[in-house]
Amino acid sequence: MGDAVQGLPNLSSKPSCVDNQLRRNTHGPGQRYISPTSGLCRKLRIQAVNPQKGQEVPITDGSEKSGKLAVWLVKNFPPSPGKILEWILKWFWFTFALLWSLGHDQASYTGRYKPYRHRFWGQMWSARSSREYALRSMALKGHRMPIKPREKCDLHSITHALHPRQLVVYDRARSLWYKTDDAAEIVRHPYIAISYRQSDVFTRGRDEEGRRREKEQREEFSRTIQKATMAQRLDAYWLDLECIGSTLEEKNIDLYRMADIYRGAQLTLITMPQSAGDNQENWKARWESWGGRVWTLPEALLSDKLAYMIGNGPIREVTLHQLANWAYNRYDEETAIINAYNGKDPLERLERLSLLKSAIWRRASTSVPDAPTPSSELTQVAVTAAQCYTVPSFLQQNGEITPGLPSEAYPAERVYALMGFFEHRILPNPIETELQALARLSMANDSDRIAERMVSLLPHSIPPTACWYSDEDAYGANLWDIEPQVQVAGLTKNGALVLDGCVAAAIRWKNFPDIAFERNPSVRRAVSGALPYLFWGINILGIFLINLSRAEGIFIIIVAIVLLFAAPFLIGYSESGRILYAQPWLIGVKGVLTTEQVSERLFGGAITSFPRTFYTPSGSLWSIPGELEHRMGDGEQATLALLADNEGEWRGHMYTLVDTLSCTIYYFRAERPPTVAVFTGTEGGMGRFVLCSETCAINELHKETVLRMPSHIHKAMLPCDWIAIGGLETEP
Repeated sequence: MGDAVQGLPNLSSKPSCVDNQLRRNTHGPGQRYISPTSGLCRKLRIQAVNPQKGQEVPITDGSEKSGKLAVWLVKNFPPSPGKILEWILKWFWFTFALLWSLGHDQASYTGRYKPYRHRFWGQMWSARSSREYALRSMALKGHRMPIKPREKCDLHSITHALHPRQLVVYDRARSLWYKTDDAAEIVRHPYIAISYRQSDVFTRGRDEEGRRREKEQREEFSRTIQKATMAQRLDAYWLDLECIGSTLEEKNIDLYRMADIYRGAQLTLITMPQSAGDNQENWKARWESWGGRVWTLPEALLSDKLAYMIGNGPIREVTLHQLANWAYNRYDEETAIINAYNGKDPLERLERLSLLKSAIWRRASTSVPDAPTPSSELTQVAVTAAQCYTVPSFLQQNGEITPGLPSEAYPAERVYALMGFFEHRILPNPIETELQALARLSMANDSDRIAERMVSLLPHSIPPTACWYSDEDAYGANLWDIEPQVQVAGLTKNGALVLDGCVAAAIRWKNFPDIAFERNPSVRRAVSGALPYLFWGINILGIFLINLSRAEGIFIIIVAIVLLFAAPFLIGYSESGRILYAQPWLIGVKGVLTTEQVSERLFGGAITSFPRTFYTPSGSLWSIPGELEHRMGDGEQATLALLADNEGEWRGHMYTLVDTLSCTIYYFRAERPPTVAVFTGTEGGMGRFVLCSETCAINELHKETVLRMPSHIHKAMLPCDWIAIGGLETEP
């Protein structure tokens, strides 16, 4: 575990972490947290409804005992002689609790939650700012991938009118086709861009005979394209088999310019193989085969004009709507994209990009052979994020690749297909994963802030690594519904996002603290609360007066005894009343507590205005909104949460989170108890708070769940330094 600490030697085989001053701390196994009081790494103690062995402890609280005993005495007046003894014993306990409460120190009110005192101290793999040191830059240098000075401005500027790096051009004087990379010559030639499915053109050769046959198939396909170009009265074409470079540097630049290649083409020609039959079934299968490629949407949507050719047949024009009918299975979503690019039904930019991402991610590639389902996609995310430095085999050949190497050799191919629709692009990198590329693309296009929005989403299944990534939201929100309040500063080697501008609060798990709170003012409650504490003084005065005046002394003692018997009613009444404000705390409990149980633990007992906490109407997946006049949560959610907690088929455990600032309780399920709540954005009039557990060995947080809490409570949270969300869980 010590090996996971970046840049620091492994001094011990025991679990270890590093504090803010980069001092190593070794500790025992088990879940840890950073103490908001001392800033040190501590072992987490988890209060639980049904505590088990290990780190779990029974629920305790620091509220005054006298108030709770008073309410019990009032509400449990002995109905039968058998209960009188218990009631009298508790009554005596109550009288001594009154004396104890006289010396009870009142909790202080600060108006702030307990802060999160740690920060991300490691080096980032990729950074938003060029002024920050990034491990990725060193990795690129190690693989000899320099950027030529003349290309540097092209690769980092807004690009809409770049030309292809290479074209195949026809020299009419010599009746010869040749390749050229002369920019001055390329810009003078209108050209055709070719879209096809590689398996329809040739088969990769695995032996000498297979390679010879592959070469013949390639040459035959090139002759077909040359004839089609001449038929369109043009003298240039772009075909990846011939125009993608032979070195890794050239290939990266070609991928970077892919969107411009299709934008700048006079015509994008879709080629189809000739089939034995020309029936409707073969027609549909042929087009769906082409439409299943990752690059289908960029090639079609970015093109000015489309046409198709079957075999060596005639060239026919085709519209985007025809393509949607012929080639795309998810017609409902992809029609919306096509309408947006036709200008018939404009979509908001982020919505359009989100639909494009969803459409591209459904398509197959070499790195992801089959279009993934949501669950398999999350699995792919978890696997690829852990392979940050897995180098493709073609990189092991002295940095050289063969012409026409399929772009699918890049693990992040789908991101590179998507980036053509963005204002700013990223230089492809074969040693980065899909999630790393997506985070870099988001950082390059800050106005869209895709990664920042994903942090606030709650997927139905949170992957164990790179858990910031999400294609869905369990609350039903879309990516564009999230208004992020944080900024991604970079990406860690483990695939976590480094966030800036966060406010966070620590979650208390060991017990319910004694919290400061204020009730609505009342003279009657103030007098009622003061009278019971006069009992001992009046009683002593009566005993003293007996020696002077027996009648007066006995009368005063009787008054003291009557006052003492009335004390539970007086204390219970004085402790009642509406809570105006309370010291902000986030308190966690393993298991399910009701509002009555939580209110008693927080504020003691009360005869009226009880309970003093509320169920959330829409803050968690277990929320049930009330249907009455006022916006409140239905208490039935406690029953449902309790049933879910008893069902073994669910992953993780059911937890209760109490927010004392809004006096609201939330139910959620998580693999590990979260110890930090991070405010990351707003949605639908509520704040998005990401509840994270801490993985101290790698100095990163792991998303356990997301709650919708009132936005205003984040103002009672203190800002924190950089934090990393989404790294590997390496602790036991």
